[in-house]
Amino acid sequence: MKIIFMGTPEYAKEILQRLLDTKNIEVVAVYTQPDKPVGRKKVMTAPEVKILACANEIPVYQPNRLRESAVVQELLKIECDYIIVAAYGQILPREILDHAPCINLHASILPQYRGASPIQQTLLNADKQTGVTAMLMEEGLDTGDIIKIETIDVGDDEMVESLFDRLTQVAADLTLDVLQNFNAYTPIKQDNAHATHCSKITKQDGEVRFESAVKLYNKYRAFTPWPGIYLACGLKLKEISLEENLSQNEMGKILKIDSSSIVVGCKEGSIRIFRVQPESKNEMDILSYINGKRLSLADTLS
Repeated sequence: MKIIFMGTPEYAKEILQRLLDTKNIEVVAVYTQPDKPVGRKKVMTAPEVKILACANEIPVYQPNRLRESAVVQELLKIECDYIIVAAYGQILPREILDHAPCINLHASILPQYRGASPIQQTLLNADKQTGVTAMLMEEGLDTGDIIKIETIDVGDDEMVESLFDRLTQVAADLTLDVLQNFNAYTPIKQDNAHATHCSKITKQDGEVRFESAVKLYNKYRAFTPWPGIYLACGLKLKEISLEENLSQNEMGKILKIDSSSIVVGCKEGSIRIFRVQPESKNEMDILSYINGKRLSLADTLS
């Protein structure tokens, strides 16, 4: 079985690794996003998928635009049985979709959370269940017919990295299942009436206010470590927990100071803060921060 694989981040890398570890599957080409500058020094860095493919001597293609005619024609010359797509980051044109069955592994229960950030959206909405959908791709964004869905439960305090890791393993298992039993499944059309969408996460999404403690905590779960959550003043909340969600308080008021944390009021509920990072400074425990700012009970955190 010959496979063209398309993907970019760690999620895709783990699926590719599972394909490489399977005896009856040959990955004949890998498509991934171009290398990008990373960090303050803007060091050109290869995607995780490229690194793995090169280590296994698989041809790697990194087109800026998959839709360009020359790119399409080059791909059409590669013989394959299936094209597997996992968080690739580009929409496939019709010519490629017609080249072989294109199977996408999307980290949500479609048609819920079509788009770029389904795992984060699951946590933002405090969903109790999520999953991975294997679908046949079409020209729309995550709109193709569903082949199979695998679901998992989401913990009340689960963080995005944990959920990401678990969904990656589900996606890897599901990929092999669908490839090895493709003809046994009957794809089902998505119900567009129940479709929801999620956008690419930006740094600005991490700004929070002390309004709803639950929503603030869910942002922390979804956006740690990136983009992180921070107040308008630039103070990053590095380690927090949900204290309760019933009380009504003055926003940002310090309600309690313990030996290693403080409780801060929200308009609805309160949160407990353990560690913070002031803008352009190192991370520190919250007590060091409030002592340096000369803040005490009933003061407003800022």
